[in-house]
Amino acid sequence: MAPSESLLINSDVPADYISPYDRLSWSDREVEQLLATGLHRRELVSYFGESEYRELARLARAAGSTPTASDAPRVFIVPGIMGSQLGLARRAPLPHDILWLDPTDIAAGRLQCLKPAPGDGVVSLGVVLYTYLRLKLHLQAAGFDPVFHDYDWRLGVDVLGDALAERLSLERAKHVMLVAHSMGGLVSRAALARNPHVERIVLLGTPNFGSFAPVQALRGTYAVVRKIARLNHEHSAEWLAEKVFNAFPSLYQLLPARGHSAGLDLFDAREWPASGPRPRANLLDAARSLAAALAPADERFVVIAGVNQETVTAVELRRDDFVYTITRDGDGTVPTANALLPGARTYFTAAAHSELTRDSRVARAVADILRTGKTRRLPTRWMRASEAESRISDRQLRRTQRTKVKWTTLSPEARRIFLQSLNEPPALKLRVPARRARRPRH
Repeated sequence: MAPSESLLINSDVPADYISPYDRLSWSDREVEQLLATGLHRRELVSYFGESEYRELARLARAAGSTPTASDAPRVFIVPGIMGSQLGLARRAPLPHDILWLDPTDIAAGRLQCLKPAPGDGVVSLGVVLYTYLRLKLHLQAAGFDPVFHDYDWRLGVDVLGDALAERLSLERAKHVMLVAHSMGGLVSRAALARNPHVERIVLLGTPNFGSFAPVQALRGTYAVVRKIARLNHEHSAEWLAEKVFNAFPSLYQLLPARGHSAGLDLFDAREWPASGPRPRANLLDAARSLAAALAPADERFVVIAGVNQETVTAVELRRDDFVYTITRDGDGTVPTANALLPGARTYFTAAAHSELTRDSRVARAVADILRTGKTRRLPTRWMRASEAESRISDRQLRRTQRTKVKWTTLSPEARRIFLQSLNEPPALKLRVPARRARRPRH
């Protein structure tokens, strides 16, 4: 065991403890092989679910039967925030110790180990396969040579961009391309600002001008934060926000840019509610400069933006509380307007944010774009499906997802559904405001 590892182990959890999720810490290539051959079917069905397993197995067989040409474009798939597993590397024969996302470790209070600290020993341990394996297999079956670029998403986008740029500079393939999801798009733009050679870059639901999800994460009212807090019987979502999540520089860099936050300057701590979890002023100040470190769009860039999903598209400060406006002008996480990037070719899809990398139509469109720079599978224009909207405050959100969950008593199916629905927001009724003039086409 590495010396730093002992600093992170909860006193109630032995250093060599192996959870069921640690046992499934196979690499993407190992999982692809298992899917194609049918080996370890029971474990993979338990993890992915029966229908997902069947689809992945089909894709794995198709990808495995497609020869990769020696000059096939190398495509780096860059995941979004929380899209890479984080944990402690352990020497064989022990599997790696996964912290994110291992419900047994969360229940044991070990999520606080993700709070960044010098020498904390936490590293990236591969992408979250449920979210990204479909896309990789689609591209491999289409004749590309795709690889994942996982990373420690707690760190700043600028730092992560440097690491990606260094990896790209060492790449020997003649044709190099990027497909980036969510925050991965900002990491990719930061890397391209260092001028590595990349022929094409596809951004899937990238918050080029920010998102309101990080606002809620820092306030302890984001669906993901609230749901994982249900697994730990000692700590609340607000405690996790204040003690863990507000230490991640990346969250601050994803806040809506000025002009995209309904008049608030969310990089100014004075414009946040005084009560409840609050952001760190120094990290807010540091995040202001990110835009200058990102490469602007050029002819290599293509944006695929999500539409017609219930999304927080504005926030206002009211009586020492944030009140969020929800419309269908986004992908469920990123407002459509905040995903658009001047200078990039743009396509639209009704796929939700977490489904952008799993949707087969989007995957086929991405393959087209990587080959030719464009596609006919997705529209280049969209009309808002509805003018309906709703509002909800932090105080109201804190009344949701409060009941604790005892993980050990859940059935395998209930566990899988719990994890795969982490990003599902509370159900709201949206209504069209009276006398609202219809907005123009985009």
